Amino acid sequence: MRYGPEHKQKTRKRVLTEAARAIREQGPHQVGVASVMSKAGLTQGGFYAHFASKEDLVASAIEHMFGESAQRWAEVTDGRTPQQGLSAYVDFYLSRAHRDARGAGCPLPFLAPDLPRLSEDARRRFAEGMGRLRDRLAGQLALMGRDGPAAEASSLLSELVGALSLARAEIDPAQSDAILERSKAAVKRRFGL
Repeated sequence: MRYGPEHKQKTRKRVLTEAARAIREQGPHQVGVASVMSKAGLTQGGFYAHFASKEDLVASAIEHMFGESAQRWAEVTDGRTPQQGLSAYVDFYLSRAHRDARGAGCPLPFLAPDLPRLSEDARRRFAEGMGRLRDRLAGQLALMGRDGPAAEASSLLSELVGALSLARAEIDPAQSDAILERSKAAVKRRFGL
């Protein structure tokens, strides 16, 4: 039976979704092609119809993760004023749900430590995805009338990623919650949200 191009795209998306989840949960070096394909409901033999190698899968999954992040951004900010949208995004990013979502969420805190050991293609896709997220933040800050929105967006992104990473590393749940809440309050105060 022959399938059309839509079927192949849907299948590829399913594989990328599973690969993205596995990378977030286990790290990019622990991801197994057989496991990803099985979780996507496919055999390992079909892998090469979609990807040239495991490195290609990892790089493509990184790009997919940033696509998921862009969707989340739109869900959180659409239909709101720039201040409301940025405030809602900060609330989402520094939430318990985001902290505890090991198989979903922003790829920055998951992948940054592994990046130097990934392929050049994976690093490029990561940098492009990070740049698009930074640009979305800068655009929101520009709409708010902030001076130097690009520099402020870089600083804001660093603070969000750092706070989330530290909250995930903290073993005491109360301390982890406090990291999120203090950082959220500081960001909102700094940007007048």
